[in-house]
Amino acid sequence: MQSASLAAYPALRLRRLRQADWTRRLVREHELTPADFIWSMVIHEGEGRVPVAAMPGVDRLSVAEAAKAAVEARKLGIPAIAIFPQIDGSRKDAVGGMAADPNGVIARAVKAMKDAAPEVGIMCDVALDPFTDHGHDGVIENGKILNEATIERLVEQGLMQAQAGCDILAPSDMMDGRVGALRGALESAGLTDTLIMSYAAKYASAFYGPYREAIGSAKLGSAAPDHPSNKATYQMDPANTDEAIREVALDLAEGADMVMVKPGLPYLDIIRRVADTFKAPTFAFQVSGEYAMIAAAGANGWIDRDRAVMESLMAFKRAGCAGVITYFAPEAARMLGA
Repeated sequence: MQSASLAAYPALRLRRLRQADWTRRLVREHELTPADFIWSMVIHEGEGRVPVAAMPGVDRLSVAEAAKAAVEARKLGIPAIAIFPQIDGSRKDAVGGMAADPNGVIARAVKAMKDAAPEVGIMCDVALDPFTDHGHDGVIENGKILNEATIERLVEQGLMQAQAGCDILAPSDMMDGRVGALRGALESAGLTDTLIMSYAAKYASAFYGPYREAIGSAKLGSAAPDHPSNKATYQMDPANTDEAIREVALDLAEGADMVMVKPGLPYLDIIRRVADTFKAPTFAFQVSGEYAMIAAAGANGWIDRDRAVMESLMAFKRAGCAGVITYFAPEAARMLGA
């Protein structure tokens, strides 16, 4: 579509529309509300709240505290919470055996949160890395991440989560074909209303470090000499954009209801391409490293924390996101007047 011709200065003075708060609000192109947020949260197996050193202001929550947080989300108008587990290292193994435990911390948290605030959606991470002693998202054999063997474990995990009451399964593993396998298993089990938000374009990023501390993830490459020291064989190359389009197309064709780009701010171009290409609900994950940078700079007085939080969240909406998974959710909701 061709743009209309612009008048020349001084007939056109663009600053006229910026001269007062009411004019700026009147012509504002995008708005943030608490309904745009999914609150990212780490659940631990103990009691109370435990601060995450690398993410000032973020605590690991017990199951009981997570239930209270669900009630808070309801009061703030936050529609959903994404939960991630911290598992004691002594309970981890090579294949993530605890991932599908129906009595594990995730199943218990889902039930407690849904009992406390049934109106709040709960999203569960379908991935093995919090449960493996090597920190990878899959089953390893001879130094290689096995695609099909990993999918078998993910399907077991996803079914357990859905049966516990999880509303949204969010596979973050980046195995080929896992969305189709999960969708087929859900249909066979009669769980036809369970949503899938796929981590469709998840990049092998340096911005995940604080999260790995938060969940106590094992150091990559430390479990055995032949184990990969990074996730580059399954997470995406940060240099690629066309590959993201193929990944998203595959996941939508296999039954994903929503798709995600991760990380967020460094990949706004990918978000825009995905949103424009597929017209499907597209989300960004404002990951732990993004949170930590803003929190640290704000704490040191280098930036205005509140303004930086809101500006960063608005960037996702401007790029085409339907919503944002963020650790800032309750803080941002309160700043918006919730």
